[in-house]
Amino acid sequence: MNRTRLALATGGALAALAFTGAVAAPAVSDWWDGRHDEFDSYATGAAAKADRASVPRWLPDDAASVEYAMRTTGGDRALKAVLPSTAPPAGCAPLAADASRPAPALSTDLFPADAAGKAAVRCGLYYAYVDGHTLYAWQDNRDWIKDNKAGSPH
Repeated sequence: MNRTRLALATGGALAALAFTGAVAAPAVSDWWDGRHDEFDSYATGAAAKADRASVPRWLPDDAASVEYAMRTTGGDRALKAVLPSTAPPAGCAPLAADASRPAPALSTDLFPADAAGKAAVRCGLYYAYVDGHTLYAWQDNRDWIKDNKAGSPH
């Protein structure tokens, strides 16, 4: 009788452990990986900058449909917006052909998969390109750390 109870208890514990591993663990992992990521949408660049100090000041006030993502534990940022023209924002400088182009670190649906290779300009610490009227821009945490160590103003 004790062996039967022990076998049932062991079987139940193993079933619960298997359930936790198959169902709960992936959900916890997804939450854990994204717990410091924040996403917001704004009607205009002016509204985005008014709401968040971390939105870059070079974003035109009249940019529309602004989507912004940031990691609260560092400098990774992602920005997508519709610009009034097909030109990059004022103050953006062309990237050298041999310059590194890190991929956006945030897991978002804001960018096409090949965004890193399309970066054509630097806007402050952001890598960016314009496709039609749509601006795609992202900031890499490593650049942000270097900039902070150098004491540059943001």
